[in-house]
Amino acid sequence: MDGFGHPAQDRRQMLTKALWIGIWLVFLTGPVQDLVAADHGTAATVLGWLGLAAFVTCYLSLVFRYTSRVLDWRKVHLTFGALIALAVVLSFAFGTAWLGLFVYVSVSAGAVLPMRHAMWAIPAVTAVMIAVGLRTDGLGDLLGSFAILTVLVGFAMTGVRQLVRTTIQLRQARATVAQLAANEERLRLARDLHDLLGHSLSLITLKSELAGRMLPAHPDKAAQQVADIEQVSRQALVDVRAAVSGYRRRTLAGELAGARTALTAAGIEADVPLEAPEGLPGDEGEAVLAWALREAVTNVVRHSAARRCTVAFTSRHTLDGPVAELSVEDDGVGGSVAAHGNGLTGLTERVAAVGGVMDVGPGARRGFRLTVRVPQEPQEPLDKGAGDSPGASGAGRTALGSSA
Repeated sequence: MDGFGHPAQDRRQMLTKALWIGIWLVFLTGPVQDLVAADHGTAATVLGWLGLAAFVTCYLSLVFRYTSRVLDWRKVHLTFGALIALAVVLSFAFGTAWLGLFVYVSVSAGAVLPMRHAMWAIPAVTAVMIAVGLRTDGLGDLLGSFAILTVLVGFAMTGVRQLVRTTIQLRQARATVAQLAANEERLRLARDLHDLLGHSLSLITLKSELAGRMLPAHPDKAAQQVADIEQVSRQALVDVRAAVSGYRRRTLAGELAGARTALTAAGIEADVPLEAPEGLPGDEGEAVLAWALREAVTNVVRHSAARRCTVAFTSRHTLDGPVAELSVEDDGVGGSVAAHGNGLTGLTERVAAVGGVMDVGPGARRGFRLTVRVPQEPQEPLDKGAGDSPGASGAGRTALGSSA
């Protein structure tokens, strides 16, 4: 489930979680049939229904609220104690059909109690179940029916509980890493701005003060200082523009992470490499591949209605030299031949500018495929007419080309 390890955030998630938990209420068929079919008397039947309702309430409150984490152990211990007491009293009063309640007690122990406590609590619950059951059944029957099941289900639940909590810790760790990365990026930006502008602005301030003092008596020297100020400020502007261009440059590593996030958020299975491949072309070639990946994934999310999207990188040797190939393929609705919209038209121009080729068309089985090949060795930029290269004239899809 998408919300695995998360508390329910809305009604849909609450219903989904209730469905998964409700499946295990199958062991209540024994007590329910006993109350419906057996003749226990009116008072005993009413008390049986009330006791069963109280038992289910205690069980659901434990597994719903405390599987992921426990904030109030006192409530857990009281609820778990009430669960054991109800299971003992009801099973002792109504007979063998009610021994299935101990399965829920074992599940609650495995789902909520710490591992060191669950290790002895589950066998202890099983022993209590056997002791109560011996009043009406033999030991062999109890071991073959509920005892083994109670132990196995209880310890299996400890594994599920550990998986849930590990998943939560992993999500928290990923959030922490993302926050640390953002903090590091802010520090890098602050450090770069200081290195770029600190000296230049200090020099501009010093020369401005010096020009102000020289202006009345030595206008020629003051003019020289003003000229120096202009030169320093121009160089600072060039440095800032170069730095900003570097910040804005797309990288494959960043786009791969963004692609996984976007596809997963859209409910599409993402087969995306964890890292960018080695041997990428220069900065311009990598930026083109990054833009192509972003454009393709954006269109898959918006228009394809796909269930799976595959991103692959390949190094090829062609007659024109080695090339880096990016392919993005989905299993969605595909499309018909259509003119490129703004997104693919702009991407075609970017690819042609670095001497690359772009192909768009149907996938291997169904859906849509976009392929971009960029030379691994720098090439001279092509003229604008190269944007109409045959590689970019494959079959397209109206919906895909319609994105900005």
